[in-house]
Amino acid sequence: MNELTKAEEQIMQILWEKKKAFVKDIIDEIPKPKPAYNTVSTIIRTLERKKFVNHKSYGNTYQYYPAVEKNDYTKLFMKRVLHNYFDNSLHEMVSFFSRENDMDINEVEETIKLMKEIKKQMK
Repeated sequence: MNELTKAEEQIMQILWEKKKAFVKDIIDEIPKPKPAYNTVSTIIRTLERKKFVNHKSYGNTYQYYPAVEKNDYTKLFMKRVLHNYFDNSLHEMVSFFSRENDMDINEVEETIKLMKEIKKQMK
């Protein structure tokens, strides 16, 4: 599974939330300045080519829906972040976020617990 670009991720977040949508519905959810219809349509076709999105045809109109679950993409993304930026060390990752976000001890403990659960799921 490939990583999403920022524009692709924005569209996928909308599709994950809405479950299914036409291009017009997706554009309605994007904050101003709104992209052109053709821009969104091109990004969706790219997402289809990458196997993130499928569609159902209604004549000349297509309704799009996610082919990849948000949770599955999140696991892959977090696994890559852990590997690429923290040398697969939960300790390094938690230390980074605790320093950057001025976390208190309870938040650090909760984060460690959550990260251990995520690591179990990634195996």
